[in-house]
Amino acid sequence: MEVIPDEPGLLTHLRSERDATLARIRAVSSEFDEIVAGSRDSNADDEHDPEGSTIAFERARTAALLEGARVRLDEVDRAIARMAEGTYGRCERCGDRISAERLAARRAAPWCVRCAAGQQRR
Repeated sequence: MEVIPDEPGLLTHLRSERDATLARIRAVSSEFDEIVAGSRDSNADDEHDPEGSTIAFERARTAALLEGARVRLDEVDRAIARMAEGTYGRCERCGDRISAERLAARRAAPWCVRCAAGQQRR
């Protein structure tokens, strides 16, 4: 299946993905707040408290999930903006066309495969 930039329903799909990502951010933020609130009443000495490392791990894991969701929201918002500008389907780095296969797999992909591979090597 070839995905083209003006595919019917693409904007609707991106908006739905945006809504789902916002819901994920709200849920993970709430979970993070609960972890922080719960740790206030516990022993703050993570080094000597057998539960401390678990609390620190959960806090770090949840913070990483939250950051990932925020990055995803930014990608989706940028894809929606590119659609409005008429530049959707073009790599933000080199300006080349993003392959239909890549857009089918990641509809909010900001970069072509070559530029994305270069980013991962850094």
